[in-house]
Amino acid sequence: HGYEGQGAEHSSARLERWLQLCGDDNLQVAQPTTPAQMFHLLRRQIHRPFRKPLVVMTPKSLLRFKPAASHIEDLTLGTFRTVLEDPVPTTPEKVTTVVLCTGKLFYDLYKARDERAAEEVALVRIEELAPFPKTDLKSALSPYPNANDVVWAQEEPANMGAWWYMAQQLPSVLGDRQTLRRASRAAAATPAVGSYTLHGREQKEIMTEVFDRAPTSRNNGALS
Repeated sequence: HGYEGQGAEHSSARLERWLQLCGDDNLQVAQPTTPAQMFHLLRRQIHRPFRKPLVVMTPKSLLRFKPAASHIEDLTLGTFRTVLEDPVPTTPEKVTTVVLCTGKLFYDLYKARDERAAEEVALVRIEELAPFPKTDLKSALSPYPNANDVVWAQEEPANMGAWWYMAQQLPSVLGDRQTLRRASRAAAATPAVGSYTLHGREQKEIMTEVFDRAPTSRNNGALS
């Protein structure tokens, strides 16, 4: 399940449909972004005292992507984490926008933030979408008292991916002063384009939506 400009069949794992099937903790849906996370996710699946289906969404592009590498210690120590905090130390009080994402889009967002020197933006990865990690996500957001702008960023079109699922889950996590907006491709009839040039243009538009556009109202996009 990867958005890499290779066409609809390359991006057709249909994350939104798996999430629609989730209820009463019947399924596990995850998008690990590092080898260590993948290792610990599979290890957890084997060692758990119960058996529930595990759906793992992964793109091909991260297989040899150096920024996604893990240290040996990441594999030998630790455990699977449902939410990953921002890897770059920041001054929490300066953060006004928290971007929530899942999957490999994190690396594009990380690069775009670095290019813009956007120190006011924090990036938080949701590695397990279902069951929804409410407690872990609250903990990840708590260091940012001035972050009133919360963005759900995804590579999929607005009518696909995790947006509709997250729009239902996130209000229970966000504070009264926090606005929620979406940054994604426009709603479409197919999962992805087959032109790499157009794909790149769409990716840049997502970065623009995340970093250069301020929210206009509470839950912008949730009902549109």
